[in-house]
Amino acid sequence: MKKIILFLFLIFPSLTFSQNKPKDSLPTTWELLKYDGTSAFKGLTTTYTQPLKWEKDDFLTAGTIVLGTGALYIFDEEANRWFENQEPHIPGIIKDFGWYYGSPQNHFAINGAVYLYGLFTKNEKIRKTGVLLISAASTAGLIQTISKTAIGRARPGTDAGKGSFKPFSKKGGFHSFPSGHTILSFTTAYAIGKQFKNPFVKAGIYGLGMIAPISRLWAGAHWLTDVGLSMALSILVVDTIDNYLNEERDYGNPHKTKISWKFQVGLGQFGLIGTF
Repeated sequence: MKKIILFLFLIFPSLTFSQNKPKDSLPTTWELLKYDGTSAFKGLTTTYTQPLKWEKDDFLTAGTIVLGTGALYIFDEEANRWFENQEPHIPGIIKDFGWYYGSPQNHFAINGAVYLYGLFTKNEKIRKTGVLLISAASTAGLIQTISKTAIGRARPGTDAGKGSFKPFSKKGGFHSFPSGHTILSFTTAYAIGKQFKNPFVKAGIYGLGMIAPISRLWAGAHWLTDVGLSMALSILVVDTIDNYLNEERDYGNPHKTKISWKFQVGLGQFGLIGTF
């Protein structure tokens, strides 16, 4: 019995866990950048292949979006006239904000700034948000770039009507569907809004994200269905990538955390040490 007690006293001091990682195991900025780039790209490819994994609820959601777009289509021309009539009464600063915030160069500059801040400060939450912003904007932006040319829907300003299409037309007047300004601005707003739990903060961010889509309706650049479906696309893309990042990434360290075990025998010590 005394031998057993003595053995426990000898082994207990060595049954400790070290939570301090060696300095050479901490990720460098370059390692984080490579890891985040790969993660952003996988977010893009995951979104494009996600329909292959759809289940019943996903098809129901897609069907609801299609039906909702069809309902908006009925009122496209009436909505266009109403929004254009409001345009003279809108303050210039709001219209300017909508235009500049939804422009690709400004959009990606904002997203890039968010990510770089998180990268150089090694702030995990901001890094994750930056990766989400860049990946979602790239994914949705590529979809709208290809779709607007392939679909070739006439803009309201062409006076060709809501049902006029010229697929693969090189004319900007037939690049109405979907709305690039809407996709970029609302993708950013929705991605940032997801980082907050306060419903009032979320509403404020989403409200800012709505300015660019509505400004395109005031300007007669898009139909209501263009804007509505573009917002739905933004939400689907952001949610898909956000779910992927939450499941697959280790934001603090690109090296997956592992526990290593080793026996240690020494003067007055005999035990098992775990390092993680």
